[in-house]
Amino acid sequence: MNDVADRAEQLFDLTPTDDQQMMRESMQRFAESELRPAARDADTAGRAPDQLLAAAHALGITLLAVPEAFGGAGSERSPVANALIAEDLGRGDMALALAMLSPLGVVNTIVDQGSAWQCEQYLPRFAGDTFVPAATAVMEPAAMFDPAAPACVARRDGDGYVIDGEKSMVALSGRAPLMLVLAALEDDGPALFIVEGDAAGVSISAEPVMGLRALEPGRVRFEGCRVAASALLGEAEQRFDLQRFLALSRLGLGAAAVGVADGLLAHVIDYTNERVAFGEPISHRQSVAFMVANIGIELEGMRLMVQRAAARAEQGLDFQREATLAARFCADHAMEIGTNGVQLLGGHGFTQEYLEELWYRHLRAVAIVEGCFSI
Repeated sequence: MNDVADRAEQLFDLTPTDDQQMMRESMQRFAESELRPAARDADTAGRAPDQLLAAAHALGITLLAVPEAFGGAGSERSPVANALIAEDLGRGDMALALAMLSPLGVVNTIVDQGSAWQCEQYLPRFAGDTFVPAATAVMEPAAMFDPAAPACVARRDGDGYVIDGEKSMVALSGRAPLMLVLAALEDDGPALFIVEGDAAGVSISAEPVMGLRALEPGRVRFEGCRVAASALLGEAEQRFDLQRFLALSRLGLGAAAVGVADGLLAHVIDYTNERVAFGEPISHRQSVAFMVANIGIELEGMRLMVQRAAARAEQGLDFQREATLAARFCADHAMEIGTNGVQLLGGHGFTQEYLEELWYRHLRAVAIVEGCFSI
């Protein structure tokens, strides 16, 4: 019996806890009633509405990640809960979801790899009553960008560091956010630095993009930007774990993509059942039915792979292999799901009458973007 019990404890169980279920219901209501109706206007404006960011903060999305010792409501970090939040908000709108979750990603990274002093210095500001813009600057405007070899560099200078380089697709750029900046530290490999968006030597400009416009992505240039020695993320004796950081970030983006795909599937099921051609719903055609079914199959594959990797991360097990597989699977199938969603609507899919073309543009970003939201 003991062997049976031991095996049962090791089973991969996706059943949410009571607290997670309550959280999911709250996030799903918010996504359905607030994010989905605002998605089109936010995409056109290229900006997340201030009132929505404030409403998301009021829900406690970031507050729950800040430990109680620093004024928050969090007890312990939960990659599973964070992935569920990303999925549920992504179902409303992926760009708005990532804008709301960007500060949470910064908090998660500081909690996970920051020093005790950095936690004490920065986390309390996220526990206040107002939304605090914060982002992770990882990507660079270069073909075949490799996070393990960033062109952005940091050199030691006296009792601090000087950062030079350029970052792209930085979230909430118009709000001069607090940033975690990935840079190559001389003779020591990639590292993260905590940089204030209004620091001397930092210039920010808008970046026209195909999708995720409400995320407010922008270019950030660092020219002789000086930061203190304490800006280097982590303890002096503990090396920054780039692969862990990237794996957790890719899972966050994958979880948001799962939410988009879930919303898309629900809509194309309704559309194909209601759309009549040649005297019958188009869902009666095998080519249509098979395409809808494939979206469902790929969606479940994405969800299971993301949640399995997140569960292993939460249990303290090695999860980077699972996270890499999940990221690759989500990147490939998110684009396919977006394309098929547009295809199923025919001519309507090419117009802005429905959200499929917006979802398509968002899902294309899954294979490109790095570091938006770390779970």
